[in-house]
Amino acid sequence: MELISTSAAPAAIGPYSQAVKLGNLLFTSGQIPLGLDGQIVEGGIKEQAHQVFANLKGVLEAAGSSFSDVVKATVFLKDMNQFGELNEIYATYFGDHKPARSTVEVARLPRDVYVEIELIAVIPVEI
Repeated sequence: MELISTSAAPAAIGPYSQAVKLGNLLFTSGQIPLGLDGQIVEGGIKEQAHQVFANLKGVLEAAGSSFSDVVKATVFLKDMNQFGELNEIYATYFGDHKPARSTVEVARLPRDVYVEIELIAVIPVEI
């Protein structure tokens, strides 16, 4: 098991890692819309979702993976009424790649943000 840490995403704000690599699998911690400065991105679901994906991209790349290698996404929303907006943004990052996904509405997220996303990805093996 290898712990993944990168400056391309906000540092963990608790006793956890940005991601864990086990064999050729990568498990990211949930990313919220924190900028690299540790501040919550202002705006609504769209601005926050783009920041979450920027953070996830940084973690994926640090482990040698990418959005096209994601096999499962779990999305936590503060308000399921924002699903349509989130889904539009989600599609721009995954394109034709369609990983399995669960989306749930939760009572509250860290720092009262609108969205948190965690991923499971495969790390391509160099031959």
